[in-house]
Amino acid sequence: MITVALPKGRIAKETLSIFEKIFNKEFKFGERKLILEDKDFRFLLVRNQDVPTYVYHQAADIGVVGLDVLEEQKLDLIRLLDLNIGKCSVCIGIKEEESLDFSKPTIKVATKMVNIARDYFSKNAIPVEIIKLYGSIELAPLIGLADMIVDIVETGETMRQNGLKPALTIMESSAHLIANKNSFFSKKDEILSLYEKIEKEIKSES
Repeated sequence: MITVALPKGRIAKETLSIFEKIFNKEFKFGERKLILEDKDFRFLLVRNQDVPTYVYHQAADIGVVGLDVLEEQKLDLIRLLDLNIGKCSVCIGIKEEESLDFSKPTIKVATKMVNIARDYFSKNAIPVEIIKLYGSIELAPLIGLADMIVDIVETGETMRQNGLKPALTIMESSAHLIANKNSFFSKKDEILSLYEKIEKEIKSES
């Protein structure tokens, strides 16, 4: 049996839809259930940010999670396949009426994605002070807590509704199939077989 960690929400539904097409049967979580068991698979429904942790500690053999989360957490996992779902960007957001300006001696950047932000500004030799927030990131520039934010953008609508605009894309992200290193070797045949089926299904849809 392969244990699969899925992030709650749309990506879980889209991943299960891929499994349904491959295996020609229904995979559906019961109401409020966090575990779905089948004779070949056990699916776990977890928070998006927790998927790599479950896989890293081998509570799950494989998982599906955004590239942004993988880049932020930097855990030692095998990245098997880009599933081409859950597409979004990591962007710098600034106030609607402003233009991007890196000329200040130090720029204050509010974000949940501390490592991605720090890596980007460090690579570009831009001095920043990173302010870690856990939510409502858009507030930070509006009240003077930060000059700009680094956040996930799908359509940009959330930023626009809060008087901000995406000014620069740091990275593109989509959901990736990942594997625990030990599981990959101990269940190599099953995982590679599944990988091949998923890859074939994705190619047939594109």
